[in-house]
Amino acid sequence: MSNYVIGIDQSTQGTKALLFDDLGHIVYKQSRSHAQLINKDGWVSHDLDEIYQNVILLMNDLVQHAGVPLQEIVGVGLSVQRETAAAWAKDTGKSLTKAIVWQDDRAVDIVERLQRAGLAEAVKAKTGLTLSPYFTAAKLSWMLSNVPAVKSAAQQHNLCMGTMDSWLLYRLTHGKQFKTEPSNASRTQLLDIHSVQWDQQLCDAFGVPIDALASIEQSNALFGETDFDGIFPKPLPIHCMLGDSQAALYGQGCESVGDVKATIGTGSSVMMNIGDQPVQSNDVVTSIGWKINGRMTYVAEGNINYAGAVIRWLVHDLKLIDSANQAESLARQAVPEDQTCLVPAFSGLGAPYWDSRAKATLTGMTRTTGRPEVVRAALNSIAFQINDILTAIDEKLGIKTQILKVDGGVTANGYLMQFQSDMSDVIVDVPDIEELSAFGVAYCAGRALTVYGNLKLNTVLRYHEYHRSMDSTRRQAILTQWRQAIAQVCQVQNVEAKV
Repeated sequence: MSNYVIGIDQSTQGTKALLFDDLGHIVYKQSRSHAQLINKDGWVSHDLDEIYQNVILLMNDLVQHAGVPLQEIVGVGLSVQRETAAAWAKDTGKSLTKAIVWQDDRAVDIVERLQRAGLAEAVKAKTGLTLSPYFTAAKLSWMLSNVPAVKSAAQQHNLCMGTMDSWLLYRLTHGKQFKTEPSNASRTQLLDIHSVQWDQQLCDAFGVPIDALASIEQSNALFGETDFDGIFPKPLPIHCMLGDSQAALYGQGCESVGDVKATIGTGSSVMMNIGDQPVQSNDVVTSIGWKINGRMTYVAEGNINYAGAVIRWLVHDLKLIDSANQAESLARQAVPEDQTCLVPAFSGLGAPYWDSRAKATLTGMTRTTGRPEVVRAALNSIAFQINDILTAIDEKLGIKTQILKVDGGVTANGYLMQFQSDMSDVIVDVPDIEELSAFGVAYCAGRALTVYGNLKLNTVLRYHEYHRSMDSTRRQAILTQWRQAIAQVCQVQNVEAKV
């Protein structure tokens, strides 16, 4: 008899469900997208109920089409988009408002008020995070101030708030389990990453009731059981929850200090394992990778708001290309000497610049700049931002990264992967499994369930390597163009020192 584990990856653009066998191989996968609700101010929201229904529909598809005996499916791992803020009624489990997505910066005024109050340093010391509307706390604070249903539920002590993992777990267990774990909790800006507890002073500063937050378990805990609204004949244990970027780090096998990967999806997360003690930095943030079997792993991380989303912008807004698949071939047609540079600050800039009010800019264009040059500039902007974060992490830890593991849909773009290797002067390793977040939580849950007790990742993952091919003179010239473009956009001081 075989054993199978489900990996669910609830991400920004949609939700994926994958079924892995006891050798870690994918035997079934399916995905469903959900609406991106963007208003005239650029606020980005998701419908929580649509996302939950997509999970149920995916499980129904899996049961009907995976072709394996249901009794051999032994557990579930859950990966989720991080920082996205959710609020729902404790008694009914019904959502009280649309989720505020991690990209959304509507809470910038709340953050600036806290900065004026002199709280930025204390927040950074406790949470490892730069005070920013990017993280969950300010979004929850905005809900409490601006959504009457949320405010009323808080007054009646009938409010649950948190990240997507706690929302989905609550719904999947019909309100029996209200839990989260350190990787997601550490991205809220309400968690003291040293004690791994919700911090009352932080909750007070943001106006978030601490009793509305989920209890914190270790990342491979038994979080509860679900039959996915009666789809499965018996409940399955949910034995891992992780934020999507940490799930990808775990799935890439980055369990040693200095291991680093970049997840390139809608946004991007560049993350390095820094061991069992937090290390603070001004340019990047410190978060919790996971807590597994009682052992804590911390990470240094820099986040990019617009990575794959830039390609989506090319397709849906500028209509320069019909699909993401066209981006690579068009970029290769660009005139080599063209100096068009895009700074994709559509919702400000994250690490290492930390400028919430920066605006997107195209620089260096000439009369002969055309579609290929703009598309190439968009792709290059992803690599530039990843390189800036990687440089900041390396400088903080006093190391030079040699290998950058990558994952996410954008890694199929060979032009971008080669350009990344050239700009960062690293070997870029692209695995043959695209869905590393789903694999990571399935692998974690499977280990907890002893399905993967002896599984070696090098028997599962195969990599395509990209090696630097650009000479140093051209590399430095291109990086200088980027730094000049960033300096025009950012309102922070000494930006060139950061990049």
